[in-house]
Amino acid sequence: MSEHIRVAVIFGSTRPGRFCDTVVRWAVEQIAASGQFLPEVIDPAAQSNGIEGRAWKPLQQALGQADAFVVVTPEYNHGYPAPLKEFIDSVNAEWQAKPVAFVSYGGVSGGLRAVEQLRLVFAELHAVTIRDSVSFQTAWEQFDESGVLRNPDRACRNMDTLLDRLKWWAIALRNARSTAPYSQPA
Repeated sequence: MSEHIRVAVIFGSTRPGRFCDTVVRWAVEQIAASGQFLPEVIDPAAQSNGIEGRAWKPLQQALGQADAFVVVTPEYNHGYPAPLKEFIDSVNAEWQAKPVAFVSYGGVSGGLRAVEQLRLVFAELHAVTIRDSVSFQTAWEQFDESGVLRNPDRACRNMDTLLDRLKWWAIALRNARSTAPYSQPA
């Protein structure tokens, strides 16, 4: 199949001065370098709409057009950030029958506790989570001041595996959706 897979790369943090920018930049570079995906960055923090709350419409459209998702999430207090949950809950059908992969970061757990909780959330939304993930334990020590990984070998190998699995699921589910549209029971 020569058609590229549209993958939405989602920021999991909206905090000012967030480290998520560094990890997302690395993930997008890896995704683009694979030559198999068309990454589109989705940053809920960029959609602030003042007193009216968040303007999700453009992000919802981007999610609807995506074949797959990569969520880049930190772990805060053994969980994922509340703004990420707000964003996930702002749409429904856009997630259905599509694969979701995770790149996480944090302290000692590397964000894995946040990922395990997100797997439950995405299962409820009828999305398929990819078992393989990339995690950065004490991430701020793994990247230099320019945002470059100090020892990239293991993370790059893990990302290659993640992208192989994501590609397989994205193609399989895209083909399935085109054959028989996915819908939830009434």
